[in-house]
Amino acid sequence: MVFRGSEAPVGCRRVHPTDSPTNSPEDPPILPIDSAIEPFINDTLVDYCRDNEIELTRCRAYKKNDQAWIEQKNGAVIRRMVGYGRLEGAQTAAVLNKLYTSARLFVNFFQPSFKLLSKTREGAKVIKKYHPPATPCERLLERKDVSDECKEQLRQKLVALDPVQLLSEIREAQRMLAQLEVGVVKIEIAQSTPELSGFVASLSTAWRDGEVRPTHRKRTNGPRTYRTRVDPFAAAWPQVEQWLNEQPNANAKDLFLRSQEIMPGAFPPGQLRTLQRRVKQWRSEIARQLVFGLESEAEMDRNMSVADAATNADGLHP
Repeated sequence: MVFRGSEAPVGCRRVHPTDSPTNSPEDPPILPIDSAIEPFINDTLVDYCRDNEIELTRCRAYKKNDQAWIEQKNGAVIRRMVGYGRLEGAQTAAVLNKLYTSARLFVNFFQPSFKLLSKTREGAKVIKKYHPPATPCERLLERKDVSDECKEQLRQKLVALDPVQLLSEIREAQRMLAQLEVGVVKIEIAQSTPELSGFVASLSTAWRDGEVRPTHRKRTNGPRTYRTRVDPFAAAWPQVEQWLNEQPNANAKDLFLRSQEIMPGAFPPGQLRTLQRRVKQWRSEIARQLVFGLESEAEMDRNMSVADAATNADGLHP
């Protein structure tokens, strides 16, 4: 696969249509190109691949899982690094380039990963076996089709890198991306790099704070407790509840048909599911009262409010 710009991992040569078609014997062979994005397939790229006998393929239309390699690390690397926020503008692009510059080296030289060795199926059971975990750099050093000169360059590059420094640069770029995402603080790209000693000291206690990536997907506020539209059964619910008390085993669909007979034109067929949810909630509250001896949630909230008011009136509040 041919990568573009700073996305190219170690051992893979970046190719541009303006490059010379003559390749050095020391260069790794150019693998086939598979593009999942239509705008990247243009006349220049097609002519270049045809002239240099490079295989060019693309995914089938409307087949989102048909890509060969391009989006293989989209979730494991890109989304974990960048997050899911909306990013736009030249300033954000500069921060992304800074993040990818450090992330590319950190992932390819210091992050081991599993590689599938074999997969067998025994009935409904799938047994997978993997190679020992290794970094992309280590896998390249083990290959026999990579020249000794290229391996020596990889070893020299590995010795010169500091994984803690790279991780610090990644966290700083993520912090800047998080601020650009929310759009509250406009920061300058040229900032002083934080002290490495302080970053190293914080690593021993970072686990206590949970997720440390500033670009991590934001937590939700929990289930929604309010309605987004008017309850269509607010006026008819007392009658429906009376039917349920008389016949607890009544079907929600039968109750819906009886409501349509009493109030013609008030309930279109699409509101059947709404009544089914209301009936399910009513039965859950009745079960709570029978099994646990608890009041319904509405009664519990009302009783708690009364108790709090009485406590504050007596001057017992903290």
